[in-house]
This record gives sequence, structure tokens and C-alpha cells, in this order.
Amino acid sequence: MDFYVEDGRIVKVLPTKGYPVNDGFCCIKGLSLDKQQTVVKTSPLPKIRQADGTMKEVSWDEGFQHVADQLTALQEKYGRESVAGISTGQLTMEEFAIFGHVMRNYLKTNVDGNTRLCMATAVVAHKQSYGFDAPGYTLKDLELSDTIVFVGANPVVAHPILWRRVKLNPDPNKKVIVIDPRESETAMNADYWYPVRWKGDLCLFYTLANVLIEKGWVNEDYIAAHTEGYGEFKEFVKDFTLEKAQETAGLAPEQILELAGLIHEGKRVSFWWTMGVNQGYEAVRTAQAIINIALMTGNIGRPGTGANSITGQCNAMGSRAYSNTAVLYAGGDFTNPARRTAVANALGVDESVLAEKPTATYNQIIEGINEGRIKGLWILCTNPRHSWTNNETFAEAVKKLELFVVQDIYDTIESAEHCTVFFPVVPGIKKEGTYINLERRLSGMRPCLPRGENEISDYEAVLGVGRALGMGELLKGWETPKDCFELMKKCSKGMPGDITGVTWEMLENSRGVQWPFREGETLTEDQRRLYEDGNFFTPSKKAQFKFEAPRENPMPLTEEFPYLLNTGRGSVGQWHTQSRTREVQFVEDVSAREAYLYINPLTAQEKGIGENDFLRVHSANGHSAVFRARISGHVREQELYAPIHYIECNKLTPSIYDPYSKEPSYKATPVWFEKAEGGNGHVSDQN
Repeated sequence: MDFYVEDGRIVKVLPTKGYPVNDGFCCIKGLSLDKQQTVVKTSPLPKIRQADGTMKEVSWDEGFQHVADQLTALQEKYGRESVAGISTGQLTMEEFAIFGHVMRNYLKTNVDGNTRLCMATAVVAHKQSYGFDAPGYTLKDLELSDTIVFVGANPVVAHPILWRRVKLNPDPNKKVIVIDPRESETAMNADYWYPVRWKGDLCLFYTLANVLIEKGWVNEDYIAAHTEGYGEFKEFVKDFTLEKAQETAGLAPEQILELAGLIHEGKRVSFWWTMGVNQGYEAVRTAQAIINIALMTGNIGRPGTGANSITGQCNAMGSRAYSNTAVLYAGGDFTNPARRTAVANALGVDESVLAEKPTATYNQIIEGINEGRIKGLWILCTNPRHSWTNNETFAEAVKKLELFVVQDIYDTIESAEHCTVFFPVVPGIKKEGTYINLERRLSGMRPCLPRGENEISDYEAVLGVGRALGMGELLKGWETPKDCFELMKKCSKGMPGDITGVTWEMLENSRGVQWPFREGETLTEDQRRLYEDGNFFTPSKKAQFKFEAPRENPMPLTEEFPYLLNTGRGSVGQWHTQSRTREVQFVEDVSAREAYLYINPLTAQEKGIGENDFLRVHSANGHSAVFRARISGHVREQELYAPIHYIECNKLTPSIYDPYSKEPSYKATPVWFEKAEGGNGHVSDQN
């Protein structure tokens, strides 16, 4: 993005021409960054809640010391893991790193991120199948593929820059295929739409694999040279017949045969999945079922191919690799002696300083608060009161906290309502750092506006608390984001994501750099993919076929809850919980003020529901909320679809998680509904 600034004010924002990701194109959210903090203005000083419930502004030093004293006191009284943190995929790599240093290394406690809500499934799938969290593609592959398969993904709305790459694909005979229960905006623009039964995608891909094997439509040479476990997988999928798939996947035999034929006929087939796969109770195995199809057909490592996870947030990959939460900095297990030595040496500390185990997961943190084990929580630039699954459980948790620090651009978010401390920080337009995008590309964030008096960044806020805690020498080399970047480079040496050849300066006004890029290497291409040589990051250098019998649905439809609630994006202008986009007037003008959901015309007729009627939706999780009805033939009779941008949506989603990634199952909640009087203001707090 290029920012045109006059007299300390952004007068125009334009997407950078020639940048490999977007090349002069951007959605309206990016183009509206000149509106940020122009409507909702937060004081630049921290606030501490007083005994009478009011919030008092204090100096930053007082705020840092208060939080540090509270963290220390809670740990002394209740134990090391009585405090925790939750970060976000919107922070810079350096901010993740320092938060992981203060909380995980020094305080020896738990920190997870809201990337757990979107990308944890893909991370685990990559690690188990490839040996490392390393998506191999480049976005250019969308322009090179002749058969593009989107699974549980709606890029027309959710990833418009990515969808533009599809439109730029010059192949007049290319085929765009969508596998999704709902006829999404992307399905409407596709050549083929396969309306898989909700949570029937795992059975679909196992059946598809069986068909491909039976017909001999697999790449035996690639399988033999570059994979392991295929023989067992081949035996496993024999039970997944076309006849069974009609019931489990909801697709007729001829539909599955057609899909198999399209994959076989394609010379460069690419598979792209996102939240529709990741957010499920057997999500890791579903992602790996997609990976298995790519492996067995040899559609990986070549231009226009791959089993490619679409990342949910701008720096989710920076979070995954450098937050010191699930893996040590730059990857590797906390218990691996060689990695511990390497990271300790890179940071210049004794190995005993490093965290000793992976963090407790997001759900375990919330459960720990509600069970009374965790008494302090520090969240950074995330809004779990809105976005956490079954979000009433977070509302309950907040009331039990003795310390609740909310660090954000805005003090108007739902999560800040009951905080005990609020740390206001500046947005990206006023800070510096590094982002790593979905195709492994490092990009530099540099400030385009000057800071005002008392304005500080997320990095400085965490550093300030660290100093107040008395970390002293442990913060040597962490003084600035640039210093931290150098430490993370050292941590990455010899790892699959080695970035030792990247310099802070080369990210400025550059075209970005995809990892790996090692010290001494010369950057010759802007877009590079992994696995072109057929080598993966497992000990044998071969990709692994991973599979498992489908699990019984932990929350099936019942006579009492006969409808299925699906969730996802509402419009291209809205982003997550709307903390930012509510400042953009033309987005607000075309966005619904009240929560709404889509309902099939036949279902609406049967229940006597008209357009814009109020529906009270009751969830199997024990809560209810009210939505406006929008009648649409793009959802099926037994299903409802609600946008995530309204707090009512996740009031209904369940506390169910994938067993491997611990990612919530947002997409398939059993519900029933009735016609309601009045709006959400009357009933949204009722159970």
C-alpha cells in the first residue's frame, strides 16, 4: 500500500503497482485506511479501573508498573500459570516475539493467539504431512492452474485479492470448482459447484481418493518417489464407496465421478481450502484428505498445483512461527535439545530461560478462567467477547478475572467493556515491523504517520511491562522491533523457514521476500514455491499420507434441534468483529445494523417467515439470539447461514474442537428457531 501524506494526514491510499501479491489492486478495507481512528478516537493514555468502577487515566509508566505488579502478585498467590495472554494475527512478527519472550520465557505461563481460531488446523496438517508448517505455493499458481478447486472457501468475499488472481488466469479453458454446502458468492461465479453435505467433506475426499485409485488416475511414479503410507491409505479408502457417499457426503455417484474426472483431466490442478475446512471437529484429517489427493495425483510442487491453505489473517504465519507459543521461535519442539540450544544461543540466554512446553490452547485458557485456575488475562488487539466460539463463556470468564488487560486500537470493542486495564496502542500506519503472508512472504510495515504525544506501539507496550517486571538483561537486544527482527533471523538459521538472508532494509520499498531465503543467497525470483524437487521436511524427506476413520459428529442434528447453522463472511467490506470497519461510512451505509441470517424460501414459507422478520434462534449450546431473516435460495432447506460480524452469531456456536489442532467447530451448530417480536436489543442478553 502507498500512503500519500500531507501535513500529518493521509490524503490518499493506493495499492502498490508491481507488488507481487496485489499488483495495484486492493479491497475497500485497505483503501479505507485513511479513515482509521478518525471517527472512534481513543485517548493515548492507559486507563485503570478504580474501586468505584470508573476508569482513570494514568501515565504509561504507572500503567506498566500496575500490570507488572498485578501479574507478579497473581503468580505468587496462585501459581505460574494463573495468568495468560491471547494475541492476534494482526500484530507484527516482532510484537509476537516480544510478547512470547515476556509471557512464555520470563513469566513461564501461557499465551495463545486468535490464529487458533483460523489456522491451527492447517498448521497441524502441514506439520504431520510435510514435516513442517510450510505451505508450498505462491499466489501466482492461481494464474497458472487449469483446474482450481476451492473447498470451504469463499474468496470472492473473504479474499478478493486472491480471487483477482483467478480472474487474471489467462487459460480460456480453465475450470473453477467449488465444494461448499452453501451456494456462496464464489460458487455463483464457478464453473462447477458441488453442494457437499455439511461436514461431509472428509467422506467426500476419501471417496474421491478411492475412485481415483480404482480408475488408475494416480501418479504412481510420484507416489513411489516422494510419499510414504500410500499402501495403507489405498486399503483404507476401499470402504468409501460411491453408494455410501450419497448419504455421508450428500453427493450423487455421478457428481463424484464428474469431480474425479475433472481432477484427472487437469494438467495443473490446485486445491485451496480455508475456514470451511479448518473450523471443524475433524478438521485436520479433512485438510490432510485434500493434501492426500494432491499427493496421489502428483499435483504438488509444480506451477499451478498444490494443496494450499488460505490464511485467515494478515500475519497469521508470523504468529505461527514466531510467537513462541506452540513451537519455539522459527519452529521446532520445546523439548528438542538441539533446537533449545540453537534458540538460546541466538537470543544470548541460558537454555533455562526458554519456555519448556507448548502453551495451553485458547479453549484451555478460557476454561481455566471459568474453573478458577487463571486469574489474570492480557489480550492484544483481539475481541474474544465477540469472536470466541460460544462467546457467553468468555463473558462469564471476564467476570472472574482479577486482572484483565485489553490492549487495542479502540476502547469501544466489546471485550474492553469490563477490562480492569486498557492499553491504547497505535495502528499499523504509525508503527514498524514485519508481516509474513499466506505464501511465506515477508513484507515490511513502516510508519506513514508521525506519533502524537503519549502514543506508543504494541511492541513498546509489551517492552514497557517487561521492564517493569524487572527483566533487565533479558531485554538486551530487544530494544526496538529492528533489534528483535535480528534475533528472530538468528533463531531461523538452518530451519525450513530460514530468513537469515533477509535484511530489515531490503524489506523497505521492496517486493517482499518469501522464505526460505538464507544468508549468502541471491534473490532471483519474486514468487517461489516449495517442494519442486519432491523433497519435504520429514526425516525421510517424503510426504506422509495421513488418514483416520471419520469421527462421530459430537453435536448432530436432532428432533429438538433439526436445523444446521453455518457461519462465515457477510460482505467484502466487513472484517471480523467490525472494530475497524465501523469507521468507514460507505461500508456502514451498505451493512446491516442488526444481526441477520439467510434462510431458504421453502423453510421460510413452511414456518410463516417473511423477509426481515425477526427470528429467535435457539442453539444446542444452551443460548439463543435474535436475527433478521433474509430469504435466499443460496442456502438449503435444513440450513441457516449467519455472518460472523455480529456478536449474536458466536453466541450460538459450540464449545467443540478438533482433537489435534484445538480449533473450534464454528460451521455446524444444531439449532431451532421461532418467529420473534422486536429486535436484538430486547433479547440478545437472554438465554
